[in-house]
Amino acid sequence: MRTLFQTIKQQFLEGNDLVLVSVTASSGSTPRGAGSRMLVGKNGRISGGGAVEYRAECMALDILEKKESCEHEFRLNHKDVENIGMICGGDVTAFFQYLDHNDPIIMEITETAEKFYEERKDFWLICDLLTTSGVSLYSPACGLIGTANVPSSLSLKPHRYHSEDYDLFSEQIGTSGTVYVFGGGHVSQKLVPILASVDFRCVVLDDRPEFTNPALFPGAVETILCDFNHLDQYVSITAADYCCVMTRGHSYDTIVQAQLLATPACYIGVIGSRAKKAAVFRRLIEEYNINEQDLNRIISPIGLEIKAETPAEIAISITGQMIQVRADRKDTSK
Repeated sequence: MRTLFQTIKQQFLEGNDLVLVSVTASSGSTPRGAGSRMLVGKNGRISGGGAVEYRAECMALDILEKKESCEHEFRLNHKDVENIGMICGGDVTAFFQYLDHNDPIIMEITETAEKFYEERKDFWLICDLLTTSGVSLYSPACGLIGTANVPSSLSLKPHRYHSEDYDLFSEQIGTSGTVYVFGGGHVSQKLVPILASVDFRCVVLDDRPEFTNPALFPGAVETILCDFNHLDQYVSITAADYCCVMTRGHSYDTIVQAQLLATPACYIGVIGSRAKKAAVFRRLIEEYNINEQDLNRIISPIGLEIKAETPAEIAISITGQMIQVRADRKDTSK
């Protein structure tokens, strides 16, 4: 999504109008779920791909000529599936939002979105389905840019809101949440690029300079040389944050876990065997007075049980688990 805003800004600077195509609903085994988006300019699609997207692109080019927004439902029956070479069926409802390059609000939105990404703010993109070029950006911290009537509460998942006064489609596209990776060893070096590829914001911490080299962690927004005994001097962990503990030894893992349990982190995963987990938990109880209820917050061994062995396989299992946690958190937000 960050790239989408950057692209809109660049296209506007070049004097090009656009159509933003958003999937607002889907049913059956459709190839794209609600929240999927495509950007179309005068020369065709700028981002996106696939059979349904091709059909949407053709409509978007027509909308660019008419300069008005509309909604369309793609019905993928058995014959459609065969004709377009897909193995799945179902229906997709898409909204085609015309974006006028002369609209100062949309240009402001692209610039503000970039700022919000940098500042780690929670923010939502809101499309007004009743107006042309009706795009707004909302952040609880900074308010509204645009003209949308913001509902009293916004879902973390793509969601459509109906009332007598508005018809809106919103999606949270920026989050304050960060993944803090404690320890910069082999698994961390495999983990961070994979997490970054699925839109997790990663920060790596280690007490060894050679393991905080940014070159080791493509996709990380920051690497921090720290003292594991005093994490609060380096980071402030919130309820939106995830923590992965994979330091170089039991003692450091224990010290880090004790501090993380004092934070509201939504996820605390610790690498290691079940035997290691038992030993560390005993120390947490005996030396740090951690109760068993708090220990239940810790996921160890970290990752999904897929019989992962290599650092890359373990990184994939951890990423899968964190995607699951993120999705569950969104589900409970509605």
